Amino acid sequence: MRKMIRALSLFSAMFLLAACADSHQLTKSAGSPTFSLDSSDTIYVSVPRDGVYGSQRYTGSGLTTAQIIQGAFLKHVDSVSYGNSTQSRDDAWEAAMEAGALYLVYPTILHWEDRATEWSGKPDQVEVKMQVIDVATNTTEATAIAKGKSGLATMGGDHPQDLLPDPVNEFVSSLFNAQ
Repeated sequence: MRKMIRALSLFSAMFLLAACADSHQLTKSAGSPTFSLDSSDTIYVSVPRDGVYGSQRYTGSGLTTAQIIQGAFLKHVDSVSYGNSTQSRDDAWEAAMEAGALYLVYPTILHWEDRATEWSGKPDQVEVKMQVIDVATNTTEATAIAKGKSGLATMGGDHPQDLLPDPVNEFVSSLFNAQ
């Protein structure tokens, strides 16, 4: 009987830990496998349109996304700037040229879902596509999609923006470690 109670307790604890865990995924696609950035490179990050889920628009999510990406690049380079408003790809490319950046990072929010997970049982979710564009040639050098999903037992602390830093940092680090 004690073994059964112990096993049930262990199973319950494992289930609760799994429910609390956030999951992150990074999918890299287009681009040269040998492309890499140097610490002396200058980067411009454009501000994507705010995330929308159904009829809900998440005001400020675009700027927050740009700031998270900027922070990831600042760990590797000294000069990273970002726009102050949403820009089309062409406008962002022109702004990157004017800023003297060598590379433009053009993010697009594909999915942004902020849920009251604690009572709804539905996790927060985020999905952001990031393109690294060579400003001189206006060609895409690398692309990735960062995804995150909150655990179910968040205690009200998670939001979509909290799910971005890990996969974004992973992508940015990979750009400086490519061989």
